[in-house]
Amino acid sequence: MTRDAFSHVDTWVFDLDHTLYPPSAGLFALIEVRMTAWVMRTLNVAQPEADRLRLHYWQTHGTTLAGLMREHDVDPAPYLEDVHDISMDSLTPDPELAAQIRALPGRRIVYTNGCAPYAERVLAARGLSGLFDAVYGVEHAGFLPKPDRAAFDRVFALDGLAPDRAAMFEDDDRNLIAPHAMGMKTVHVAPARRDAAHIHYHTDDLTAFLGLLKG
Repeated sequence: MTRDAFSHVDTWVFDLDHTLYPPSAGLFALIEVRMTAWVMRTLNVAQPEADRLRLHYWQTHGTTLAGLMREHDVDPAPYLEDVHDISMDSLTPDPELAAQIRALPGRRIVYTNGCAPYAERVLAARGLSGLFDAVYGVEHAGFLPKPDRAAFDRVFALDGLAPDRAAMFEDDDRNLIAPHAMGMKTVHVAPARRDAAHIHYHTDDLTAFLGLLKG
């Protein structure tokens, strides 16, 4: 049974975007507009080139920010503040998800490639504030992004969690490769199923899946 496979887990790690809220909320589309505008202003390029560069950064470095830092020595702090300055009006509280997260035994943390202040705003808008023992952003990983193994090493060392007693919930299956290699249970949270060796479970309904884990 699913709950038996997670009986050893004492730390529950959740990604943020498209994991703790549905993709239909459209938040990341708002962030992408601001990321593209940032690239256009900073590198003095037109939108088509900015879009091409962002795809290159994502494929090569994991995130737009990582590419900007590594290829153009961009200061991450102003970038993160700017691109995450978006409205939360499309988010609504989810009391059922909150109840399932609250029922999980052990520690609960959020780890996102966004910044921690942005994550806290999202959690507040979703009615999930106060449910997590820690919220980690890309700044806690020294601005290294998931899926970089070193990013996970830094955040997990900071948290003190034992990967072989932890589970990771994430919408981007690339970001489950390192957790799987570290011994974590991995759950792909996405509308479309992705079968891969580094994915233990898939769900398109996080609330329902967490309900299966009750003893």
